[in-house]
Amino acid sequence: MRKSLVFLIMVVLSPVACRDSSSANEPTLKYQEARGETMGTYYSIKYGSTEVQDLKPDFDSILVVLNDEVSTYIPSSTISLFNQQEGPLEIGFPMDAYLQSDEEKIPAANQHFAKNYLISRQIYERTEGYFEPTIMPLVNYWGFGYTEKKAVAAVDSSLVDSLLQLVGMDMVAYEETQLLKTKPGVQLDFSGVAKGYGVDLLGWYLESIGIQNYLVEIGGEVRARGLNSRGGAWTIGVNKPDPNAKVTDFQVAATLQDLAVATSGNYRNFYEVEGNKYAHIINPKTGYTQLSDLLSATVFAEDCATADGFATAMMIMGREKALALAEAEPELEVLLIYGTADGGTATEASSGLGSIIRE
Repeated sequence: MRKSLVFLIMVVLSPVACRDSSSANEPTLKYQEARGETMGTYYSIKYGSTEVQDLKPDFDSILVVLNDEVSTYIPSSTISLFNQQEGPLEIGFPMDAYLQSDEEKIPAANQHFAKNYLISRQIYERTEGYFEPTIMPLVNYWGFGYTEKKAVAAVDSSLVDSLLQLVGMDMVAYEETQLLKTKPGVQLDFSGVAKGYGVDLLGWYLESIGIQNYLVEIGGEVRARGLNSRGGAWTIGVNKPDPNAKVTDFQVAATLQDLAVATSGNYRNFYEVEGNKYAHIINPKTGYTQLSDLLSATVFAEDCATADGFATAMMIMGREKALALAEAEPELEVLLIYGTADGGTATEASSGLGSIIRE
């Protein structure tokens, strides 16, 4: 369920909301940018503050704590401990405590692990299992997980079938302060929401210190609030879903008015063995890698974790079901880019996307 990088932030002024970011009664905002590395990719944060503030150390600290809870590449992380042991994982607090809307009441210990679990479960339920947080054994088998990165030279269908028996969110449950697995070998994978959650987490931090104008990106997943340094809406470009395309080759541009966006695609992260392509997106219904005419799914939502998870699910379920799901979910809009018979590309979009994108 890992994602390809399909966004490049365009530092351009949208033709809408073209005004100065301050007035005679408001202090002028000073815009800064912080960049760094996290989750095997990069992050970029642009933010406007009334005074120059170097917030990069804060961003880095926040991301370290997040990774220490949700990264399967860190053996001591909370999620790795759950995956490694067969007995229950002691979280320290009742899981229901993490559902509190009041941030001050949410326990600090393991809160990011718990929130990623709860967000993943919710998206699993809303997508009828097309988003599957227990896909980890199959992701490892196909060579896209935390185990050795090794292409599958010869597919073992019986092994795929046996690993598929370990996939199912109904085999993970929580009781009071413990998270349990009902079958040995079940493992969690939050890669379908973790980057989006990290984007939201940094946005929440900025808002908590009074910064309302910002754009946060982690490896192509984006959350935008307020206005950019020119007083206009934040604008991003959606890359053409072609492994040979440049990062500056855009299919469409999108204006983000207090929105988040995430894209899932299968056209960059894949390998080929004897003419057969194996993509990093795994279908939890079949156990096999997913390749189809659908090249990318870009989802717009209020928060980035939601956009992240739904983008993954929509890549798996295909164009027809993805569009139907977007129309049924009022908070979501989606742009689908697919391949055509003549080797070109075309797009389909949900009905409410017209005010967001432009060719």
